[in-house]
Amino acid sequence: MEARGEKGEEAETGRITAQLLKAKTGDFDLESILLLKLRGLGLSDLGCLGECSNLEWLDLSGNAIAHLGPLSSLKALAVLNISANRITSLEPLASCENLQSLNAAGNLLSSLQQLQCLAGLRSLESLRLSSPAGGLSNPVCATLGYRIAMAEMFPGVKVIDGERVSGRGSELYQLCKDLDSSLKRFPSGGAGLAELASSAKPWVAEGYWDLRPARRSSIVDEAYKQFHEVLLECRELSKRADDTLSQCERALNLRPDPNSYVF
Repeated sequence: MEARGEKGEEAETGRITAQLLKAKTGDFDLESILLLKLRGLGLSDLGCLGECSNLEWLDLSGNAIAHLGPLSSLKALAVLNISANRITSLEPLASCENLQSLNAAGNLLSSLQQLQCLAGLRSLESLRLSSPAGGLSNPVCATLGYRIAMAEMFPGVKVIDGERVSGRGSELYQLCKDLDSSLKRFPSGGAGLAELASSAKPWVAEGYWDLRPARRSSIVDEAYKQFHEVLLECRELSKRADDTLSQCERALNLRPDPNSYVF
């Protein structure tokens, strides 16, 4: 029995199982899982992940995943990080109709055609295929005209590779980039200017303009709901305690002198 158990565990190495998900989240029902972090676990098979039908936030970064098939059933998924894996196709994500933010930097996506499947995601606001700070990219990012093609393919996306391309803040972002470039192109006629150019730093910190999509409100709403219910329960218990104390006080005031009892 023990030998078979050890063999079974070895066979499931790299595969997402119900036991793994329950151990990571503490939930006994896979449909109850809303947030899931499975970063850097050496995973290569998504296994039963598709059974987490209400999952909203998922981090699978730093694994060895090549196929995303099970994710096609995650209709509520809003935030997905699959960076630093071995993914060659994003096709299953076309069914994730509520997807707002996707980080797929550090994979094996090689052509713009492989991204076309995401064009129908109306909620998608942030798409990352390259992360210079983390040294992550995709072969497609080296394609001629990549940036322009991405903007045309995803007109509703506000942030591409961490840079705002539309929406509030995009103009200021571009202005800061232009100013940074100008500072770095100072003529070498003066030592002061040369020193300034060499020490020029971005006007904002790396990732400052990254879109942080608001989490679906169901998680926060549920927390508020539970807190409100507990608060009401505490108030009800307090009221009952006050009533009980009042009754006891009235009873004590009406009770005759114990010394008058005849036994």
